[in-house]
Amino acid sequence: MKLSEWIVPALLCLTGVYGLARRVDVYGALTKGAEEGLGVMLRILPSLVGLLTAVYMFRASGAMDCFARLLSPLLTRFGIPEECAPLLLVRPISGSGALAVGSELMARCGVDSYAGRVAAVMLGSSETTFYTVAVYYGAAGITKTRYTIPAALIADLVMFLLSACAVRLFFTS
Repeated sequence: MKLSEWIVPALLCLTGVYGLARRVDVYGALTKGAEEGLGVMLRILPSLVGLLTAVYMFRASGAMDCFARLLSPLLTRFGIPEECAPLLLVRPISGSGALAVGSELMARCGVDSYAGRVAAVMLGSSETTFYTVAVYYGAAGITKTRYTIPAALIADLVMFLLSACAVRLFFTS
């Protein structure tokens, strides 16, 4: 067996032994933590259901493809291939949706194509802004996001532009 296969079980055992040495009710702490986790899940579930429904409707309605076609001339000026426009739209909303769009793009264009490499860098260097805000703000009970979403979307846009620059700089000859 490899060492990496033992890390998680060893950490769990060490945590239990440490808790017992400090005279902590390890099982009680575990069940209390699970109970609190279920409470957090119940608080954020409505936000997640609404967000995932909106993402599905956005893709199924054809609005995502329409916006992508509208944005593609502007994006190509910045070096982002038009095939990556749907990814740019869905990535801030849904990580799984972005992976689906990215895998479709790579199946169509190829993983070593310019569009495939830009998509890979975009997937690795940006955040699912709305999902993250829904989960963390929902868990903390924060209802007003104030400047969080605009700042995060600007950061995502900068990363998308830098993705194309990085691929052009490092992967094209």
